[in-house]
Amino acid sequence: MKKLTKTLTALAATGFLTFTTSQAFAADPTPLQFQTHHNASSLQGKALLRFADLVKEYSDGTVQVEMHTSSSVVNSNEAFEASSMGIIDGDATGAGYITGKNPAFQFYGDIMGGYSTPEQLLGWYKDGGLDLANELYHKFNMHLVGVFIATPESLSSTTPLAGISDLKGWKFRSPPGMESEIFQKLGAGPVVMPFGEVFTAMSTGTVSGADASTLAVNKKLGLYDIAKYATYPGFHSMPIEHIAINLEKWNALDEAQQKAMQDAIATIAPEVIAESNKLDQEAAKELTEAGVTLEDWSDEDRQAFRKAAQEVWADWATRSPEAKAAYDAHIAYMKKNGILD
Repeated sequence: MKKLTKTLTALAATGFLTFTTSQAFAADPTPLQFQTHHNASSLQGKALLRFADLVKEYSDGTVQVEMHTSSSVVNSNEAFEASSMGIIDGDATGAGYITGKNPAFQFYGDIMGGYSTPEQLLGWYKDGGLDLANELYHKFNMHLVGVFIATPESLSSTTPLAGISDLKGWKFRSPPGMESEIFQKLGAGPVVMPFGEVFTAMSTGTVSGADASTLAVNKKLGLYDIAKYATYPGFHSMPIEHIAINLEKWNALDEAQQKAMQDAIATIAPEVIAESNKLDQEAAKELTEAGVTLEDWSDEDRQAFRKAAQEVWADWATRSPEAKAAYDAHIAYMKKNGILD
């Protein structure tokens, strides 16, 4: 909170808050200041900039979203709270950043090993997941407008990673939370570290691999200059990108304006999936030609990973009533749609 107070003071000094506050009183158009951690040239960054353009188009210019990229206003892990407090109007990061506020956010950020495709997970949101999520988001003065999802991520490694047995003793860069717990169950040694340290750590052998992003993004980051093995197609992680807005700002929009924002997300979501698949396929071809081994895990190994993941899901479900509700909803949807026995 002290950090955010300092941020608020700094923003006021630069005139950012003066601009947004004065503009907020304009009846037409309504300006909204959003922030994402993605850079403007990334797949997600481009999609979010397109989202902003579409909102303007679909609302006939009555809502104008300015999407601040690369966490240019506040730190990535402060965007949700900054939006909740009204420092900015919206957060375009993901619920994985805010699991400390309530463990339930993990089930809206990435249910590790749960779904095989973005379409399956988007289906969960359409089948009641969005309404359930907003019961949680509203408690933090935020409204979840919608989500979009890229392809499953790939693990990168300097050693073979052909199946579940190769995880024994495998030290790798991991985000904190649910993922670390799952991989520990399978004998791996997750090491939480800033992404900027991954290259040096892999080069020196401090870690043998990393969980960073999709195959295409990993390639763009240069990971395969060091790591000559990757899991592909991915299966272990599929982070959810959310577009969330200050609840008071959302309620101040009329129904047509709210629909414009929802329709804009509905437009970009399938575009992101198609482009992410295309980029991954191109990366797979180029990496194979360059001598990188792409490991496609067997169904048996994937099921073994999911079994360990399910145990961790169940544990997280005990950590708050909202987490239990989200867990139950995911399990019911998976069983109804044949994703889980």
